[in-house]
Amino acid sequence: MLDAATGLALILVPVTFNVAFFALGRAFDYPDILRREPDEILRRFDAGGSGLILRWEALLLSALGMIPLSILLAACLDGPAAWTFLSIGLGIAAGIVQALGLARWPFAVPELARRYLAADAAGSDPAAAAATRRSVEVTFETIHRLLGVGIGEHLGYLLTGFWTISAAALIVSTTSVPSWMGWLGVPIGLAILVGSLEFVGPFEPKGWSLAGTVVPIAYVAWSIWLIVLGILVIA
Repeated sequence: MLDAATGLALILVPVTFNVAFFALGRAFDYPDILRREPDEILRRFDAGGSGLILRWEALLLSALGMIPLSILLAACLDGPAAWTFLSIGLGIAAGIVQALGLARWPFAVPELARRYLAADAAGSDPAAAAATRRSVEVTFETIHRLLGVGIGEHLGYLLTGFWTISAAALIVSTTSVPSWMGWLGVPIGLAILVGSLEFVGPFEPKGWSLAGTVVPIAYVAWSIWLIVLGILVIA
């Protein structure tokens, strides 16, 4: 029963993540749009309506899926206590920070987009409208950098990378799953850790292009790794 639940979680979480990610790419040009000007982002977000908000909610739920996934995997592998508790702690933390970063899209950004578009209403004073739009842009850019870049991406990638490495170590320390799956997880985790450095230090203003290139490749590999791990656990 535990193996089946764990395997299902290992498969469903990355599948849900990738389906939501792909849907956002089709509807919102995600993730490329994140590096564009607030005016374009807010106008396109408002035009996307409730369907776009629900896509963001699906991505948010896939991030929260890391919490039960990490707990189930650690319990299923039943490895050394130190690796077990470390893996669970990192998995829970990774799920929480990524969810916090994504929560701005279905809850904060809709209100900002409404206020931004309302400033264009007929009859409004042009100077007041411009001031309102600028205020909304500053607010959006601030929460985007804090919740998105800082919490969702930097801390999210950092904790996900460390979780992946700890889960890989846990796999190697047991006989429940072939050890090669554990060794395969190490470079994937390290690649995600590289992604966490995209906006750190001297790269803060514009981002580190190498890290930006590595992240999508690392997450595709991570998703495949989890799905294969889920199949092996069930088998």
